[in-house]
Amino acid sequence: LSSPACFVGIGPGFDYRLRSRRRCQVAIFTTEYKAKSTGGIEPLEPTYSPPTTTFIVPAWIVGRTLSTTISIPLDLPIMKVILAINSGSSSVKISVYSAEPKQAPHQIAETAVSGLTAPPARVSYTRGGVEVKRNEDLEDDVSTQDDAFKVLLKTLIEDPELPQIKQRSDIALTCHRIVHGGDYPCSQIITQDTYHHLEELSDLAPLHNGPALDIVNSCVKQLPDAVNVACFDTQFHTTIPAHVHTYPINQEVAKKNHLRKYGFHGVSYSFITRSVSEFLGKDTKDLNIIALHLGSGASACAIRNGQSWDTSMGLTPVAGLPGATRSGSVDPSLVFHYASDVGKLSPNSTSKLHLTEAEEILNKRSGWKSLTGTTDFGVIASSDEPAHKLAFDIFVDRICAFIGSYFVTLGGNVDALVFAGGIGEKSGKLRKRVVEQCACLGFAIDDALNDKKIVGTVQEVGKEDAKCRTLVCQTDEQYEMARLCTEKEALWQE
Repeated sequence: LSSPACFVGIGPGFDYRLRSRRRCQVAIFTTEYKAKSTGGIEPLEPTYSPPTTTFIVPAWIVGRTLSTTISIPLDLPIMKVILAINSGSSSVKISVYSAEPKQAPHQIAETAVSGLTAPPARVSYTRGGVEVKRNEDLEDDVSTQDDAFKVLLKTLIEDPELPQIKQRSDIALTCHRIVHGGDYPCSQIITQDTYHHLEELSDLAPLHNGPALDIVNSCVKQLPDAVNVACFDTQFHTTIPAHVHTYPINQEVAKKNHLRKYGFHGVSYSFITRSVSEFLGKDTKDLNIIALHLGSGASACAIRNGQSWDTSMGLTPVAGLPGATRSGSVDPSLVFHYASDVGKLSPNSTSKLHLTEAEEILNKRSGWKSLTGTTDFGVIASSDEPAHKLAFDIFVDRICAFIGSYFVTLGGNVDALVFAGGIGEKSGKLRKRVVEQCACLGFAIDDALNDKKIVGTVQEVGKEDAKCRTLVCQTDEQYEMARLCTEKEALWQE
């Protein structure tokens, strides 16, 4: 009786039909009591608190008309639905999470549209462990990120087996993977000012930021009640020291035009760092690893004391390792020779080459596809054709060069070499070749472990008695974005 506001009582027959996220705003009536002179107690005038606070209620209550009075504790945590959105030039992928502050998010669904640049577009949808749709062709014309987002949102809302999302307002947060975030050191709530700044940064990544910003616009229109959060691929690398990220060019020009090494795949490296530290039982601030994110876009990162110290990508994702259609690092003047008709420079040939065209050549018309005609690394790795073997050898050579460099950078104090990304996780042949070529550094592959299917978040593939460990990490960028949202206090203030 002395603590009157510890429970909310809901009386019989009250049908409040909670929305699926299990949140409700409750008007609280509090009755205090005083002792009577004749013994016993009597109630005072009840006080009323308006419905300004949001509470979570147990799942079994959702949508029910109650026949008896129940009490709901007021100290239950706030639960929110988060969409983690990863948008590319030809696909849009959304992972759906239920989350509360400072707690690991729980994935409840995942859906994607692919083939935006190669019709017909296809949709996939998984709810929990159930595959609902698998690469189903879309009858409607879906060719833009906005089109794809509308399809995915409709897929989620119209699923009767997904009670967490029944209407657009059930979605509280949308987090977006933005490739280039400049000097932003952490994720940002997207305001008008933030958006305009990201538009300016798009000049540094014209082929990458555009699709993500298109999705942000779609979210603002389609989900007006949701808060949009930008998670940057560059934010993990803001710890790179000046002598590493500075290019030896005129610094007035460099600062004016934001010309420096930024690094990318940072959301993935954040996930890898945290997951590997947990696997090894080490505090993150004591962790030293060489991490490889190897997919159609590939990079390497030297992580020192849990922070990025150096990475292979630079001002843009073109630098560093080659990829499916990216050249990786080449002589900077190569593109001018490439674009001239006879391989000779002339004022006419160079004046007609625009930045976007040069970046298009190195980003979209190079890499394994230019060598082999395919972007499928699985085909390349299993083929005996000379062109495929050359592409495989080039990739191994460039990876090993960065491993050697970063091993020296870390002073030989390396806890593990970590493979991640689609190729890093799936290509045992590549892992074996790379590790064998780096054997002089203390790495050794265990063939039996390397041939096993990767099932855990982090899995050992190196020999037990090796000087340095070799691991595979199944990175999850959408999960990491959702997790970063759970740690951002401003997003949980009601």
